Amino acid sequence: MATELTAPVLPAPPLPVRTERLVLRTVAPADSAAIGGYCSDPEVTRYLPFPALDAEGVAGRMERLVAGTAPSGPGEILALAVVHDGVLVGDLMLRFTDRHGESDPPGIGELGWVFAPEHAGRGFATEAARALVDLAFTHYPLHRLMARLDPRNLASARLCERLGMRHEAHTREDYPDRDGTWSDTAVYGLLRREWAGA
Repeated sequence: MATELTAPVLPAPPLPVRTERLVLRTVAPADSAAIGGYCSDPEVTRYLPFPALDAEGVAGRMERLVAGTAPSGPGEILALAVVHDGVLVGDLMLRFTDRHGESDPPGIGELGWVFAPEHAGRGFATEAARALVDLAFTHYPLHRLMARLDPRNLASARLCERLGMRHEAHTREDYPDRDGTWSDTAVYGLLRREWAGA
């Protein structure tokens, strides 16, 4: 009698995560106004994989973020609100992408972030993303973290480098831009052994 192999259900991460200045916690429905505020700004979403959001778009994004509390398999996310002195300044995402086999836990995670422009220049994104990298490697059995971004997004490219990620690839005209043109993709990666040796 054959037994069906199933992937393990991973435990929810220990939250909130506290850094020197920030609290990283799950996203709550009450965060809608703050997240909707910066995600409806065309300058903020210029290099993101979604356009400036209207009310319906904000509601859809909030539904996904609020549900992203305990990922276990590919396609599932952990979404975290980033709070400074009681004010939500941005949000982070860890999305599982790949694993070896159907019965294996995820081995690769993709990072993403978006921050309110009025809180830029204070190092919040670096502090929060570094905490997410540490959480990703200490709580989950991940082999690799990666980030995919528009190479014109210089702020995110610099953030990847501050996190110790390597610029691994630049693929040309592989992403359908909203204006009908094709844009490039930069890929950054960090292996568990590189993170552990840092």
